[in-house]
Amino acid sequence: QVQLLESGGGLVQAGGSLRLSCTSSGRTFSSSAMGWFRQAPGKEREFVATISWTGVTYYADSVKGRFTISRDNAKNTSYLQMNSLKPEDTAVYYCSRSGNYIYTDPARNDVWGQGTQVTVSS
Repeated sequence: QVQLLESGGGLVQAGGSLRLSCTSSGRTFSSSAMGWFRQAPGKEREFVATISWTGVTYYADSVKGRFTISRDNAKNTSYLQMNSLKPEDTAVYYCSRSGNYIYTDPARNDVWGQGTQVTVSS
């Protein structure tokens, strides 16, 4: 069974940067799509970014131009570089993996990590 482990969260001031990592167990990482989602207190989980196995990326409008998703297949790891952070980016960030496609609707994705907290102070 595939397991995902996120890391890199923390407390940062508005305007700062963080890089999140998601390391996956199991084989066939290089042929899997990866995605990042977030859930703020009292809100539903929402899509942030995804990268296909071919490297095609797609972002939520709220993070476009500030966040960058990438992957290192040799390390079975996906990254989310977050720049120009805002207080409204505060949330628990989760990664997800799919053998085919990461849906922007989180309910349609099955494999999740445990999450990492990102807090942006004003």
